[in-house]
Amino acid sequence: MQKALNRFLLLQPEWLPTVLFIPLLYALGWMAAVPLTLVGLPTDQVSLTGTVLSFVLFIALMPRWVAVRWSAEKPWATLGICRANPQEQPAPAAALLKGLLIAAGLLTVITSVVLIEGSGVWRGEVDGSHFANAVLLCLGVGFAEELIFRSWLWAELNRMMGSRRGAVAQASIFSLVHTRFNLGLGAMSGLLIGLFLLGMVLAKQRQADLGSLWGCIGLHGGLVAGWFLLQSGLLQLSTNAPSWLVGPGGSAPNPLGGAVGLISLLFLLLIQRTAVAKAARPATGARNAS
Repeated sequence: MQKALNRFLLLQPEWLPTVLFIPLLYALGWMAAVPLTLVGLPTDQVSLTGTVLSFVLFIALMPRWVAVRWSAEKPWATLGICRANPQEQPAPAAALLKGLLIAAGLLTVITSVVLIEGSGVWRGEVDGSHFANAVLLCLGVGFAEELIFRSWLWAELNRMMGSRRGAVAQASIFSLVHTRFNLGLGAMSGLLIGLFLLGMVLAKQRQADLGSLWGCIGLHGGLVAGWFLLQSGLLQLSTNAPSWLVGPGGSAPNPLGGAVGLISLLFLLLIQRTAVAKAARPATGARNAS
């Protein structure tokens, strides 16, 4: 089994394992989920179960992938889950909290503009089940997608095309994977741009955290969970709320595709670029001194 895996990881051209990896995992997850219908799994949950099994397999294979493809001895530190440099990197809990606070700030800006413009009413209602679902969304979606996009995929793209092009490529793929193509051209374009900017913001967040993935997890998961809570009872959007403000999607809008979301993400990206540049200066000075 290990020999077969090593052969797959060393396939040529170099990009071939990267392209085939996720589709193969989805296929294996789906094949493992289908037989579970014989022991009571509802057919409408096969897809979700297959996705979960695929991600479990992804986690199981990551140490070997990192060792063979990237020649790294500490896979979870390389992936940003464990601290590679405890003296420099923020603690996971601190980075996670920072990401959550940034997400809360973005959603506060969007919500404030919606309320001021009159396109929504603050209800402030949330029950225990919605809060529990939000926590699961925050940690589940945040952890899974950041491990895939800002950790594994970005590292693979960096090896093939360099850091800057890799950052743009991972954000582009992230945007395309999450965009709803059943929207009109204008709405779809706004969502594509918003998701691309989010992908760039998350990449910059990892750079600002010196390789730690937990700030990205908090930021991404916080946005997903926070918007879920807002739509579940905290905020009631008007039926005629303009999509340029609340984002495209009709009854289930995505605020990142609206004007406020786009401007907020652009502003945050500029701030992060400054923070990353400042964080790099001491290291440069230390190298020159040595």
